[in-house]
Amino acid sequence: MADSEDTPEDVFFQELTGTYAEVREAFAGHVGMSRPRVQLLTRLWSHGETSHSDLRRILSLDGASVTRLVKEFEAEGMVSRRLDPSDNRYTLARLTPAGEEAAAELASAHRLYQTRLLDGVPPQDQQTVLGVLARLRANVRASR
Repeated sequence: MADSEDTPEDVFFQELTGTYAEVREAFAGHVGMSRPRVQLLTRLWSHGETSHSDLRRILSLDGASVTRLVKEFEAEGMVSRRLDPSDNRYTLARLTPAGEEAAAELASAHRLYQTRLLDGVPPQDQQTVLGVLARLRANVRASR
């Protein structure tokens, strides 16, 4: 909640980060999965077989969390694991046909959910927001 001493810039960034945080968590709750489970399933679906170490880095999870999630999906028949044939220190994970089907359903649900979230937001407003976000990102890059 905005404080009476907050500047318009403070309020802007509070709303931006608050909205991002809510949207980020909302879909996982909508489909009844934790956000890390959604991320892992989606990542394997979009990029195919991936090492645990890459999943850890990409998903910003610790190694134990990645291993636990992959083993849970494996027990559910959605993921298979194998040692990397080029370096047996690494374990690779990939979706099984059941996992592919679950991930496709998740992607479809995500598209419908996004449409629902944008309900009542006119296309021109969506374009305005995209323009503002692009400008913010450009300003961030320029300030580095």
